[in-house]
Amino acid sequence: MKNKLLLVMVVLVMAILGACGTAEKEKSTNSQGTATEDKKVLVMGTSADYAPFEYVDTENSNEIIGFDIDLVNAIAEKIGVEIEVQDMDFNSLIPAVQAGKVDFVLAGMSPTPKRDEVVDFSIPYNETVQMVVTKKDSGIEKVEDLAGKTVGAQISSIQEDLANEVAKTVDMKVESRNLIPEVVQEIMTKRFDAAIIEDIVAENYVQRNPDLTYFPVEVDEADYKVAVLPEGSELKAQFDKAIQELIDSGKIEELQKKWFVVEE
Repeated sequence: MKNKLLLVMVVLVMAILGACGTAEKEKSTNSQGTATEDKKVLVMGTSADYAPFEYVDTENSNEIIGFDIDLVNAIAEKIGVEIEVQDMDFNSLIPAVQAGKVDFVLAGMSPTPKRDEVVDFSIPYNETVQMVVTKKDSGIEKVEDLAGKTVGAQISSIQEDLANEVAKTVDMKVESRNLIPEVVQEIMTKRFDAAIIEDIVAENYVQRNPDLTYFPVEVDEADYKVAVLPEGSELKAQFDKAIQELIDSGKIEELQKKWFVVEE
């Protein structure tokens, strides 16, 4: 009887320890779509070369900062999740959403009909204008002056689409690069005569490079920034609600004032 009682007690202790270990494992899991202390972790894809939306201030740290980073943290607080940020090339972001490698994208991205075929968009959170950036001594002052010139843009961006559209009426060559800093560097070395870059990003580069200037490209419809989500994702309704609340509360405007004011 003593041996049987001892055996039962050992089995009970092992069962209790096993249950505790399982509970602790479940609590500490930190992979995509699982919980950490009861909070779901969402993986956000971005391309951290797009100041002031998302970038790394290498002089101070290796941390990704910017408007979109502050915005996603505000969204996360509202919907009760934690965010893990993955940096990748801009042209890899949509495929990453489709493949389930990230839960959503926040990367200063604008909706297009082509993108709309494979992903869903949140409501807009920022309106933008497209600019032609060029050197002051280039002689380029209007879109028509791009005839015979080489014009740069970021790969898979709406600026690349716009450049190709302009090229249908203006005889110019369009070349693309992976990163915005690469595009700007090509202008500085005169391999590109100009590039199409959105307004607040262009302003930051022009302010830091006194040899650069810019002017707007007239388009039929304004461009907007959105969060990009998998088709049919339940996150869309949550993101839409959170973004609208942030707009209504003035938080979006507060972040714009923080990040979009170019220092003289």
